[in-house]
Amino acid sequence: MNIYLTSLLFLIPIFLLLRRTRKTSKRIPPGSLGIPLIGQSLGFLRALHTNTAEKWLEDRIRKYGPVSKLSILGKPTVFIYGQAANKFVFHSDSSILANQQPEPFAKIMGDRSLLELSGPDHKRIREAIVLFLKPESLKKFVGKMDEQVRKHIEIYWKGKQTVTVLPMMKIMTFNIICSLLFGLEQGKQRDQFLSSFEEMLKGLWALPINLPFTQYNRGLRESVRARDLVKELVQEKRVLLEKNGASPHQDLIAFLLSMHDEDGKQVLTEKEIVQNVVLGLLGGYETSAITITFIIRQLANEPTVCAAVLQEQQEIAKSKASGESLTWEDLNKMKYTWRVVMEVMRIFPPVFGAFRTTLTDIEFDGYLIPKGWQIFWAAPMTHMDSSIFPEPSKFNPNRFEKQASVPPHCLVPFGGGPRMCPGNELARIETLITIHHLVTQYEWKLCADNHFSRDPMPHPTQGLPIKVWPRELA
Repeated sequence: MNIYLTSLLFLIPIFLLLRRTRKTSKRIPPGSLGIPLIGQSLGFLRALHTNTAEKWLEDRIRKYGPVSKLSILGKPTVFIYGQAANKFVFHSDSSILANQQPEPFAKIMGDRSLLELSGPDHKRIREAIVLFLKPESLKKFVGKMDEQVRKHIEIYWKGKQTVTVLPMMKIMTFNIICSLLFGLEQGKQRDQFLSSFEEMLKGLWALPINLPFTQYNRGLRESVRARDLVKELVQEKRVLLEKNGASPHQDLIAFLLSMHDEDGKQVLTEKEIVQNVVLGLLGGYETSAITITFIIRQLANEPTVCAAVLQEQQEIAKSKASGESLTWEDLNKMKYTWRVVMEVMRIFPPVFGAFRTTLTDIEFDGYLIPKGWQIFWAAPMTHMDSSIFPEPSKFNPNRFEKQASVPPHCLVPFGGGPRMCPGNELARIETLITIHHLVTQYEWKLCADNHFSRDPMPHPTQGLPIKVWPRELA
């Protein structure tokens, strides 16, 4: 199809929507939708990449207030900010506010993933996944994760003078989540998954406005390949379960395949299992790797904090026999370390923000948001609000010493409400285990500057190279 005709067909709905907006109400949020198709997308993406996105949004807030309209990814969008805004996004009924992502993301992730579903279907699938990932279920995997972290450190850290942290952490978290979700250990099949998922992630962030679509189209192709790989695993696991060759509780795929309702019908379809296992892998391994990377970065920058973490972890290590795995009870003793993790996620949230889509005309803070518009929220805007967190730029884990002092809907690295990340407990376990083994075995210092950029997840300069050496035993 001629490119000019394609552009015209795309622009007509936007012009009609703009016309409808002018006629509907003067209570539409202030701001501008900008140039059709482009809108403010380029400016926002540039701000993300140069690590000035918070300032970019702060400028909007100063100009328009906490509610303003703009256009991102060719779609009219309303940016909302603050504690009440977060609560509105996380707790609004799915009949009025859907979790539909921009079309490029949706194409890669699939139409039956939790990112796209609302209402009963979302509840059914999420409850099934949460049942596997709840703390009571994950307790039995602590020893296995401990073993994988030890093995990773033995291979990638022992005897090394320098380590580039982010790629190493991505390998480790990918292996852990492959084992937990797929029952898949290292080997050729796991390497195929890693290759496909890396290309999928690149495609997710290569938005279609960045012509000529090369990276996005590659990501789209790899998403099909990744789902095919998972589908093969699902079918293999189904056969094993039928022959009693696999336990229903050994990994997420086996667990979901084994779930049936009171009529004997499988709770999730094969398509739903495939797409949500892919989503779990994409959502779980990179976000956890980034969080652990920034913890390592911060411990290098904050020697007092590092010393306090080390003291807590050494107390736990002293209670263990040589080679003995950490337990669930050990993790629950890591209270200060977890406060450090929370403070890292406050200042460097792996996910900057997300979108919702209005299914009907709705009101927020006195403004009308028309049906079909996007709503955009951003975690750093409450994380770095001085009225919520005093001296927000200062790294202070003790601000979380009393959990009740943190207002609800303000610290949202995992989201909130019915759509809170179901893997938050898994992330806690693998993060605490990793920090325990690293701080008790090694010391390190940064080899590069402290800069980082977002694309859109935060990435330290050069992947955070560090100089490492074994810690001397006290």
